[in-house]
Amino acid sequence: MKRITIAIDGYSSCGKSTMAKDLAREIGYVYVDSGAMYRTVALYALDNGIIKDGKIDEARLQEEMKNIEISFQFNPERGRPDTYLNGKRVEDRIRTLEVSNHVSPVAALGFVREEMVRQQQRMGQEGGIIMDGRDIGTTVFPHAELKIFVTASAEIRAQRRYDELTAKGEACDMKEILRNVEERDYIDTHRDISPLRQADDALVLDNSHLTIEEQKQWLLDAYKRATAG
Repeated sequence: MKRITIAIDGYSSCGKSTMAKDLAREIGYVYVDSGAMYRTVALYALDNGIIKDGKIDEARLQEEMKNIEISFQFNPERGRPDTYLNGKRVEDRIRTLEVSNHVSPVAALGFVREEMVRQQQRMGQEGGIIMDGRDIGTTVFPHAELKIFVTASAEIRAQRRYDELTAKGEACDMKEILRNVEERDYIDTHRDISPLRQADDALVLDNSHLTIEEQKQWLLDAYKRATAG
């Protein structure tokens, strides 16, 4: 069977990464979390004082991009890949609300997107890959054989994010999370470079009211149709 490229795009906190990881494991594909890559750049900027009082020192970040090496290593205990920054595991740190509050402005910078797209396209040269993000089907892999656009209401996505953070023991406020979700939606869809949008040939998955099992079956069926014949 031909090994294809699968692009999954959509809004924040739609569960794109979880569904992409599950599908990759099911069909034996390589999974790349493009959102984790932008989160890692934001974390690097925060750790190195490139973001201060919510403002990004763009000139310095552009200079530092050459020092940011992002990789993924499979974690057998979790059954999924972890994100590494310059050889150090940062999977948990990039999922914090602090990083969430800064990732969209960082990801909107042209030089950041250019470098991340270059790395992503290199990862996907051989096919047999699933990548999720905001511009995978429109910019990174415009010729992907299967494109999926995921959506859900802002309120449902905020609740999912709240549940995820509280399960980790992190103190958080539902109103703040909803505000963050709505702000990220606006930035992601209105940025000048590679804004979030549905590719013309993408299949739409609204998972607002789907169970995990229903979602898994929907994705597997879409994959089977894309590779049939």
